[in-house]
Amino acid sequence: MNLAKNLEMSAFYFPERPAISEDGQETSYALLNERANKVATALLKIGIASGDHVALCAPNSGDWLAFYFGVIKIGAVAVTLSSQLKTDELTLLVNHSRPKAIFTYDEKLHDLEKLRDEDCLTKIICLQGNLTFEKLLDSGQSVFKAIDAERTDTAAILYTGGTTGIPKGVMLSHENINAAIHTVVYQEKSTTYDKALCFLPFNHVFGQMHIMNATILSGGCLELMPGFDLDRVLAVMKAGRITKFFSVPTIYVRLLTLDRLKETMGDVRYCFSAAASMAAETVHQWKERTGLSIYEGYGMTEAAPTVAYNHQYRHVIGSVGTAVPGVEIQIRDENGKILERNNAGEVCVRGPNIMNGYYNNTEGTREAFWPGSWFRSGDVGVLDDNGYLFIVDRLKDMIISGGENVYSTEVEDVLYAHPDVQECAVIGTPDKEWGERVIAFILPKPGQTIDQKEVKDFLKVRLTAYKVPKRFFMVDDFPRSPAGKLLKRKLRESFLKDDDSA
Repeated sequence: MNLAKNLEMSAFYFPERPAISEDGQETSYALLNERANKVATALLKIGIASGDHVALCAPNSGDWLAFYFGVIKIGAVAVTLSSQLKTDELTLLVNHSRPKAIFTYDEKLHDLEKLRDEDCLTKIICLQGNLTFEKLLDSGQSVFKAIDAERTDTAAILYTGGTTGIPKGVMLSHENINAAIHTVVYQEKSTTYDKALCFLPFNHVFGQMHIMNATILSGGCLELMPGFDLDRVLAVMKAGRITKFFSVPTIYVRLLTLDRLKETMGDVRYCFSAAASMAAETVHQWKERTGLSIYEGYGMTEAAPTVAYNHQYRHVIGSVGTAVPGVEIQIRDENGKILERNNAGEVCVRGPNIMNGYYNNTEGTREAFWPGSWFRSGDVGVLDDNGYLFIVDRLKDMIISGGENVYSTEVEDVLYAHPDVQECAVIGTPDKEWGERVIAFILPKPGQTIDQKEVKDFLKVRLTAYKVPKRFFMVDDFPRSPAGKLLKRKLRESFLKDDDSA
């Protein structure tokens, strides 16, 4: 088994069909596969062998794809790093993963040069590096077949969680990734005529697996962007260049502020949201405005990422769906006891898509599993009688105020029902009396001003008193990840730094 054989098969069946559309330029499957072959054979020439780590730290591009599949074709491990990493973060992850070579861009060259040694970063591939990508291609050969790897061999390492302390490098095998992306293709009824927009970064499991690898498997076309650009997104949709739209809740909320949204969507037939739970009110508004459902799933980097899918057969708003084929879900308490249906507890998962473990982190891997290979997600959820999963909160985001559990997503869902709220985030902060106090941050809709007393009264008639935030703050925007995900950790850190009442 080798993940790169998916590209080879699509190139065999659909050689002339576009695999990539980038800035109006298309690259066929045949050409993309040839470029990946040249990367593979060139890497072998410079001493990269099966099992070696090779990193990618660059924005989305066709070159990134060719390099990624070239790495995997020879059985090496693709270590995919965010192009947004700061110096200290990049240093930490490179020292942890120890790649022999890295595909990057000139802005990172200064930092990376300082990390070279006899075993790490022997080749830095960028315009000003010791080897350009074009020269790498020129030294390779256009014909090559992906080696036969063991199904359990690691294909890629993706970093998750924070960048302080011990990094969590998720080791995903060829089998893990193939199991997940086959599910995506099946659930989304993907075809060779689909055109999938991808502005979410390839280092992120959603962009790399759910969008990129699944599209390559199905023989569709990737409409590539290096990042989210509203004007460019609207332009490609209006031009009818995409049929599948993938995004995160914050961007869907932003799009709902636009006029004539239905006409803007062009030929889009399918919408999917990931990275965080979607407020039910947003889903309802999107359906009313566009006629399209927002499909959701549930997953994590450790599951490559697909665990549950809110499928087209019976779409339940508010749920993240049912377990995908081959995957099992249990709800357990803090002691590992399996809970009955309709009880909240930690979501635990088992299946062929679950990671090999965390790279060079035996203790972290051990703590992540219950006996029997049940992965502990860290999410609080409920399974109903029909097997639909409802995510209540992250364990770490659950607020305990006055001895009562407050799930931030429950409060946020009610806030989203307020007509003037565009986006919101609820966190818990230390409090001498209550243990934690509930704090709400609100981004009003354009042109709207929200009165704090009015919004508090709005919540009081809809929530139990202890769930109503003690303080409200209006913001112009939120701290976000490169994937557009709202970063509550950063929000909490910023608040605590500036607040003297804790």
